[in-house]
Amino acid sequence: MTAAFIEALLDARRPVIMELKRQDAAGHDLFGDRSAARLVADYQDVGAPCLSVVTGRWFGGTRELLREVVAATDLPVLQKDFITRRSHLHQAREDGASAVLLTAALLPRATLGRLVDLGLRLGLTPFVEVTTEEEISRVPRAEECVVAVNNKDIATRERGAGDLGRSSALLPAVLRGGTRCPVSAGAVRRPDDAARLLGEGFAGVLVGTGLLRAASLPQWLDGLDARLGTGPGTPRHTGPDAGHEPTPPVRRPADPPTTDTRR
Repeated sequence: MTAAFIEALLDARRPVIMELKRQDAAGHDLFGDRSAARLVADYQDVGAPCLSVVTGRWFGGTRELLREVVAATDLPVLQKDFITRRSHLHQAREDGASAVLLTAALLPRATLGRLVDLGLRLGLTPFVEVTTEEEISRVPRAEECVVAVNNKDIATRERGAGDLGRSSALLPAVLRGGTRCPVSAGAVRRPDDAARLLGEGFAGVLVGTGLLRAASLPQWLDGLDARLGTGPGTPRHTGPDAGHEPTPPVRRPADPPTTDTRR
């Protein structure tokens, strides 16, 4: 079960982790009149390989939202929150998550190692978020983890536009770390953003606001297919020769969570 999230992404024709997030960083509603179940159904209809649910309060999230999503799908589900304690991992498993966000910037090396180990023992895929080479170097058992470059900054509550160039710059170090599932997350708004990152060698991209605000979800994904040169029945190809013209690179939270892992 631990590898279900990774395998689903690696086997997907469209390796897009589709996210449910109630609010953007500025507090603007992203669901509108759509229920969580409706959004899950929409994502499943377009072939989502796995889902992400933001339970952090910055974005209007709750544990109940995670439970609603899990009840509505058999797809692997990532819980995104500031997970810093052992008890958080047990809660995630209880609520039905398949993967959990671990933010390297918030976790000392020993704490990160303990949480990765416990997560794997519980059958949860660690989705380790990094923003620097130093953070990448601290990811233990990377071959069993998703290692995700966050293109935004938690120091500003992710309110900035983000920098996709961070993903491009850090991908070689992420790959050297040993993960088989590098992901780019945050600020991926347009199909050409996603296509370029997948073409560079990312195994997946996580897209939230871009999909939730899309006028048409199928059209957004058709645009991705067009840029990747893929479609129904077409084998997936990633890397620099993915069959599309690459686009040019785009070049403390309040109440910070504790890193006490004893609870």
